[in-house]
Amino acid sequence: MWVEIKQAKNLMIAETWKEFFEGEGIPTHILPVTGEAPGREMVAYRILVPEDKKHVIDEILRKL
Repeated sequence: MWVEIKQAKNLMIAETWKEFFEGEGIPTHILPVTGEAPGREMVAYRILVPEDKKHVIDEILRKL
């Protein structure tokens, strides 16, 4: 199961978070908040990670 850990204002910011978390070895999905088709630039996005990795994300974000 995937859980939301952040929201981003647009696709560019969402992709930046995705690259950051994947660089830490955590699989990440980004999905539009509104349910629109993925790939639209000026739509808010949810950043999702596996539920069992949430504690790792919490620790990473605490250190930022």
